[in-house]
Amino acid sequence: MAAAGDGPWLDDAAGRLVRPFTVSNGRTEPSIALDLMSQVMATGSTPLGYLGPEHAQVLALCRAPVPVAEVAAHLKLPAVVTKVLLSDLVDCGALTAKPPAFHHNPTDRSLLEAVLDGLRRQL
Repeated sequence: MAAAGDGPWLDDAAGRLVRPFTVSNGRTEPSIALDLMSQVMATGSTPLGYLGPEHAQVLALCRAPVPVAEVAAHLKLPAVVTKVLLSDLVDCGALTAKPPAFHHNPTDRSLLEAVLDGLRRQL
């Protein structure tokens, strides 16, 4: 079992010992709009004030641009909690966030049909 100061509180058998929303102090709304595919990257500046161990993990993960969904997966936290943590770091200048760049219209009928065809071939 991990000690209290050793990153997220996990137990190999039981999983997370602390409810995910305690990591964000019960907050469920990030201060900035983040998409799951938004790219976040550490700026190199040190955040002022206390940040939890998950914030430090985020900064370590974001040395290069990484999508929000990948950060959530590494932290083993729900996306909404991860977005709150990321917005904390953007607010204090420790992270930058860039919206996803879509080269295709995500509602393009031909694209959606191609995805559907690919899924049908897999089944």
